[in-house]
Amino acid sequence: VQLVESGGGLVQPGGSLTLSCAASGFTFSTAAMKWYRQAPGKEREWLATIRDVAGNTLYLPSVKDRFTISRDNAKNTLTLQMNNLEPGDSAVYFCNVWTSGLGYWGQGTQVTVSS
Repeated sequence: VQLVESGGGLVQPGGSLTLSCAASGFTFSTAAMKWYRQAPGKEREWLATIRDVAGNTLYLPSVKDRFTISRDNAKNTLTLQMNNLEPGDSAVYFCNVWTSGLGYWGQGTQVTVSS
């Protein structure tokens, strides 16, 4: 299983970023996929889940109106669209999957929101 995040960077408050997670080594289309983030000195925080083929989504309430999780099963890619970013959104963002009884993480992508 391999998960590779990309798309992070430096953005001004109020700006937008789109993160991607390229997945391989498992049946992506039937797996529930998740985004997490971890800020310095804080625990890793769950942000959003997108379920399998049906694509049903769940969000942390504090990001629900600003972040959108989506998936492209043809490209084995998970996406997190982030709008109206705030300094408090600065963190390393990770995608996650549980498959065959094990949890897997990517290496993360850094998002910094600062003027």
